[in-house]
Amino acid sequence: MSAILGPASLLLIILAGYLFKRFGLFGAKDYRVIQTAEFNVVLPGAVVYSFATNPHDMSYLWLSVFGFCCALVPPVLIYLTTRRRNVADRAFLMLNGAGFNLGCFCFPVVTAFWGAGAVVPAAMFDIGNCVMVAAGTNVMTQQLLHIRPGKTLAEQHAGDAPTLPYERPKDRDARRLARRAFAKNVFKSFFGSVPFDTYMLMVVLMAANIRIPDWIATITQPLSGANAFCSMFMVGMLMDLPRGGHDVKEVMAVVAWRLPFAVAFACVAWFLLPFTAEIRAVLVICVLAPIAIFSTLFTDKVLGNAKLAGFSLAFTAIIALVMMAGAHALMGV
Repeated sequence: MSAILGPASLLLIILAGYLFKRFGLFGAKDYRVIQTAEFNVVLPGAVVYSFATNPHDMSYLWLSVFGFCCALVPPVLIYLTTRRRNVADRAFLMLNGAGFNLGCFCFPVVTAFWGAGAVVPAAMFDIGNCVMVAAGTNVMTQQLLHIRPGKTLAEQHAGDAPTLPYERPKDRDARRLARRAFAKNVFKSFFGSVPFDTYMLMVVLMAANIRIPDWIATITQPLSGANAFCSMFMVGMLMDLPRGGHDVKEVMAVVAWRLPFAVAFACVAWFLLPFTAEIRAVLVICVLAPIAIFSTLFTDKVLGNAKLAGFSLAFTAIIALVMMAGAHALMGV
């Protein structure tokens, strides 16, 4: 019962955030205050605390590779199979149809199922996942759909075409400037993400066999404890119910993409990966996780529609909770 109550409480936090906004205790844009704190302070602190308090084996980096592949494949396939849809719909699907909410949702679940030690393989999986959700998926979406960073699609006058207009530079200087701008955008997207930088720093420390001091763990412990609440409350504040049939179709399309991938990745994790049953069981739960919290941030920046992304996260969280409980019962680990 406790294994279900922990994740279910996250849904209640989302509901609380939504009700606070509906009753006027928060404004429509107030979620951005918590959003700034979550991505720049709370989530990085939770990552540091996880590495400081749990042993990490270098062989577990293969879990990071698996996490990266699981987060990379869906947006590529979504891009290739949605060429007849408009650019706004394709961007929403690419940003929300891939990636996993591990630190804020999956970590509490695996802890409830198997104890604090289960966070270790989940955190290693999240390193690869974070490469995509913290920056990679957003960069890929912008480049493949020719979306200019810093402006929403509405500000770029997006129409019904599958991508925004793009003209390839013809002379050598223009191509060099375009490559330089692309490299700058990629660098800024990755290394401008505090959670991504934190994960990379933790990997370097782990590879160098440098132990994080206990006093850092003590300082970051409150941030780790606040992570789940801040992220889920933020989702509740920013989410809103679908406005019409088109929004409902978009949410259903995201679910229709995520469910088959989740089942396929879970089968790969359980039947094919060369790890112990305990680690494979944790990976199964990881790939069943809902939409990443970063998706709400990038959907807001690209589409200006964080509300629908927040609802999609909450909806997929309910589905994920049911699937996780069922998978836990079936695996019997």
